[in-house]
Amino acid sequence: MEYRTLGRTGVEVSEYCLGAMMFGDWGNTDEAECVRMIHSALDAGINFIDTADVYSAGRSEEIVGRALAGRRDEVALATKVHGQMGPGRNDQGNTRLWIMREVEASLRRLNTDRIDLYQIHRPEPSTDIEETLGVLTDLVRQGKVRYLGSSTFPAWQIVEAQWASGRKGLERFACEQPPYSILVRGIELDVLPVARRHQMGVIVWSPLAGGWLTGKYRRDAEAPADSRAVRFAQQGRPVAARYDMTRPGNQRKLDLVASLSGIADAAGLSLTHLAMAWSLTHPAVTSAIIGPRTPEQLDDLVKGADVRLDEATLDAIDQVVPPGTTIEAADRGWEPPWMRPEERRIAREGR
Repeated sequence: MEYRTLGRTGVEVSEYCLGAMMFGDWGNTDEAECVRMIHSALDAGINFIDTADVYSAGRSEEIVGRALAGRRDEVALATKVHGQMGPGRNDQGNTRLWIMREVEASLRRLNTDRIDLYQIHRPEPSTDIEETLGVLTDLVRQGKVRYLGSSTFPAWQIVEAQWASGRKGLERFACEQPPYSILVRGIELDVLPVARRHQMGVIVWSPLAGGWLTGKYRRDAEAPADSRAVRFAQQGRPVAARYDMTRPGNQRKLDLVASLSGIADAAGLSLTHLAMAWSLTHPAVTSAIIGPRTPEQLDDLVKGADVRLDEATLDAIDQVVPPGTTIEAADRGWEPPWMRPEERRIAREGR
């Protein structure tokens, strides 16, 4: 395992960050096995763990906290706040009212006295960014949080946050966590250059495009029984848009996965190892989040940690999915509210 510096913090983190989204009801309900997986990741050299309050309604944080008992100082521990956590209208969001309550709940679930990286999970245009940065600054000064980050923010909102921090003397976002994979390259147009300009770390989520870049979704075969798309259907949950095969973007992804599999074969790699290595190629990227659900998935991912791609392979990938391209809009992870019809059209009375 190799390590990179997280932005300007000086903190050295592993190139693979262990994502805990699949620990709990959203993925693996065998909590003892999840704990063993976390220990295996630490033993393999991973020193960076990312979770969120909303993952399995807080259970993911509890599992991580249980696993880190006696090993807390071995890791940089990251979690996130923003999503709906209760029935109340204010049991979510980026407000001072909510964040001051929810940080205490996350600390309790994680069984720790501090969060190393506290991230705002999604933008919230209805809350002034100075409001959010103000409460986060208070948490840093109280010693409950070490560093701050954003997740899935548009480039202009990243700049706005940096500007507000400087103007108001507030703590700044040290890193951004955007979606990034061979199939989701939109951030190359703006977010990654902005992160480099402001010397921010970048922790990319879904480098395997939600399982698409493992090769499990193919035009000539049914999705495997343990795939996320099938598990959602079995649980009676609606099919997520990124797996809805009626969408043209997902149909296009089936063709691209076939082409990318050929590139991986030519390089002597599995598609999974190709995709993970590719996600760490951009100089702005600090770490890529792996989200294994099973020990076998974790073992396979760790085996590919030292893979590096040559220029010919990178050029071949660019030919299949050009730089800056996102194939399916649902993979962007957030739909800006200003793109809703009512926000794009001046209201006029009918004649």
